[in-house]
Amino acid sequence: MRIGESIKTGAVWSLSSWRGADDPSAGDFRFVMDTRGSPEFHAWRKGRKTYRTGPWNGVRFSGIPEMGTYKGMFEFQFTDTVDEVSYMYHAYAGSPPSRVFLDESGVIHRMVWDRALGAWNVFWSGPRDQCDSYGACGAFGVCSVVDALMCGCISGFRPRSPAEWRMRNPSGGCVRSTPLQCEGGGADGFYTLRGVKLPETHGSSVDNGASLEECGWRCLRNCFCTAYAASDIRGGGSGCIQWFAELMDTRFLNGGQDLFVRLATSDLDTTPKPAKTRKFAAIITTVIIGVLLLLLLPGFLIWRKVRHNKEDTMFDDIMRGECPMYDFETIRAATGGFCPEKEIGRGGFGIVYKGQMQDGQEIAVKKLSTDNRVQGLKEFKNEVDLIARLQHRNLVRLLGCCIHCSDRILVYEYMSNKSLDNFIFDLRRCATLSWKTRMDIILGVARGLLYLHQDSRHTMIHRDLKAANVLLNGEMVAKISDFGIAKLFSSISDNQDSTVTERIVGTYGYMAPEYAMDGMVSFMQDVYSFGVLLLEIVSGRRNQRNFNLIAHAWKLFEENKSLKLLDPTVRDDCNPAELEQAATCIQVGLLCVQESPSQRPQMAVVIPMLSQQQVPGRPFRPVVCMPASTPADLLDVQEDTSGNFQMIITELEGR
Repeated sequence: MRIGESIKTGAVWSLSSWRGADDPSAGDFRFVMDTRGSPEFHAWRKGRKTYRTGPWNGVRFSGIPEMGTYKGMFEFQFTDTVDEVSYMYHAYAGSPPSRVFLDESGVIHRMVWDRALGAWNVFWSGPRDQCDSYGACGAFGVCSVVDALMCGCISGFRPRSPAEWRMRNPSGGCVRSTPLQCEGGGADGFYTLRGVKLPETHGSSVDNGASLEECGWRCLRNCFCTAYAASDIRGGGSGCIQWFAELMDTRFLNGGQDLFVRLATSDLDTTPKPAKTRKFAAIITTVIIGVLLLLLLPGFLIWRKVRHNKEDTMFDDIMRGECPMYDFETIRAATGGFCPEKEIGRGGFGIVYKGQMQDGQEIAVKKLSTDNRVQGLKEFKNEVDLIARLQHRNLVRLLGCCIHCSDRILVYEYMSNKSLDNFIFDLRRCATLSWKTRMDIILGVARGLLYLHQDSRHTMIHRDLKAANVLLNGEMVAKISDFGIAKLFSSISDNQDSTVTERIVGTYGYMAPEYAMDGMVSFMQDVYSFGVLLLEIVSGRRNQRNFNLIAHAWKLFEENKSLKLLDPTVRDDCNPAELEQAATCIQVGLLCVQESPSQRPQMAVVIPMLSQQQVPGRPFRPVVCMPASTPADLLDVQEDTSGNFQMIITELEGR
């Protein structure tokens, strides 16, 4: 049996409880894999989390150390690839048959068959006790079943409400005794909480290629990092999980893992010292502080004056963000001194270089152009603020950033096949894109957009989705990039569908009409761009002024000749099922570029339409929105940062 999620198809494999012991209809509980962080299992009841296994650590789930005693009985298989995240097990030859099920009360059981008794026996079950109840001790609390009081605070923390804790109500959790200093990492350290089920990883950052030492260094350099741990316990521990918010649902376990919790240095120094030693240390400390004050005072006064500058304030915010900071010399060495031969791309932002770290990891380094300081700095801060919070297989991963003098640098995972436009608009390379590969790219982009619109911690609109901003890794997995002009959508209330901006930015040919003309910002803006991109991937042709792809696609659709739009380099090699799939994609693309945002499907609807080839409605005639000729066209300008530009709206037929 298998539990998890198919990233490729969107299928979810989970367990559901029965309504009752004698009623096999669906009950209230589900047992599902949560992949938003380090993958782990959650039990849910009517939208409320009731139990968590802890993340997979290379051997077992962190909160189920008993799995380590199953050797010789079961083989565990955990899959974490671009196509699938799942868990399954196999019984070794000679082992008793085993099954796992979720009962009507929400308890997960592993049963084994007792041949002598001819019955199923409980081999393991969870939740095992009160400490396994989700969030029993609140944020930064830690649960122990052997203590007189079940809940306590992690060292360096105290109850948020002592009165509530005295009344045996610890749900409010704990708060820090001393705020983090976050002064270059020197004033903070880590307390090792030993033998625990790791906290909930939803929203955490995972890097399986990092060492545990590097993980601690990264956490110390990031002011928002609250704790770290090994993602793989084999061989003494490797990989990196970092938490950036509250630590939830932590408990002590025999055979648990080590969790390194960030504390102010004053909370770490708890070992009593002899009186003479303390006195001597106090004298030395006083002298050192006095000397440092004398040395640093002039610099502090200058810094205080400069700090009022808007640009410096912007970068103070970045230093407090969730993005790891890289040393400039490290980045320069990785790119051979920003050697021109290492250049792999350039745009309005600046130049992108290929680099290689000392450990062999390949990176892409985007260096900010100094030509447009104000606009470039805003987009740099925006990208750091937004993309550092995102974790999805179809979004390019930001590894960190670097601020050195006037240099502003972003460090990404390296995508060996560069951008999608290098394939679909190249007469030679487009022939290497089979229909299956194109379909995988379309679904990958769709899933990435769905994550941005609905599933991420901070829902957002990309605002510049296009072929050049879809990158491809070595396995041709599509990943959305370039969040320089993305917009957080958390400020809009639940009963609103859109907001208005005075600054129109983006790329001609992909802009939705309501955004280009009225500055109306909504998730449907990205849906429109996705529709254009979908038609471009299918046809291998660019939507531009001298060839209006939307109008051409509509004309063929009206004449029932949609498949003539399909790129000739793949059309003859498609089987009937693939041709039908291509026709579905064209119809979905036309639905996405409808004039009214209300007529466009949400991304949550688009994916099932593409996967199941069931399109609920016929599109209306689209309105074509293209820019009028301006002097800027001669310069190949993609964005107008002033917000003032001419557009023409062409209706193909009056309604």
